[in-house]
Amino acid sequence: MARTVVITGAASGIGKAMAALAEARGWQPIRADLNEGDVKADLATPQGRAAFVNGVTALVGDRLDAVIACAGVALPTLLTVKVNYFGAVATLEGMRPLLAKGTLPRAVGISSFASIMQADAELVEACLSGDEAAALKVAESKEPGVYYSSSKAAFARWMRHQAITADWVRTGIMLNGIAPGMVVTPMTQAMVDDKTVRAQLEHAMPMPIGRDARPEEIAELLLWLASPANSMMVGQILFIDGGAEATVRGDSLW
Repeated sequence: MARTVVITGAASGIGKAMAALAEARGWQPIRADLNEGDVKADLATPQGRAAFVNGVTALVGDRLDAVIACAGVALPTLLTVKVNYFGAVATLEGMRPLLAKGTLPRAVGISSFASIMQADAELVEACLSGDEAAALKVAESKEPGVYYSSSKAAFARWMRHQAITADWVRTGIMLNGIAPGMVVTPMTQAMVDDKTVRAQLEHAMPMPIGRDARPEEIAELLLWLASPANSMMVGQILFIDGGAEATVRGDSLW
């Protein structure tokens, strides 16, 4: 039986690459995105998140094998917090009852190398409180430049906390995350092409490997995490960043 996986943000970038790879490996991908795909839903709104869950359920019934929360934005607006944290959490939580009835269920979310850089502690805690209105109010008091890093840091912390709870691991669902460095996608292309921005990125995110990642490379790790081959890993955030995290943090593990 083909393994069924829901992928958000599947219209472009990492999500698109993941859906193509899953299909090539014989899986059945359910593509979800804002304006196209098998399920069309706006993960920035409560109504859109409910529509996402209802749309997926209508297609797969009451069981699902894997979910990959790829949808994300990198804009200096509140949309970034809405999608990257609250939309991503709603994606995973919304799929959890279906995963609990799936075969060797796996869930994966996408954080970022940026999660360890310039995240605002107050905004991160506000997101983790679960009160979206309050978190957005806190965000309005901050510089928009911290929205992306803070939303990704909060999401990484949420995944690590939830992964080892009874709702997840005790029902057989293995939840993990990844933290990519610079990946060339439609979302990042303008930054890659701007020489000034590019220089700033290379200073903040040094990648000893000497190049940016391709979406297909990130998809390979996502597919493994979402597969039965991942039989032991739980609650981890894997940096797939060409050595950036090791360079910035150094050789200390703690």
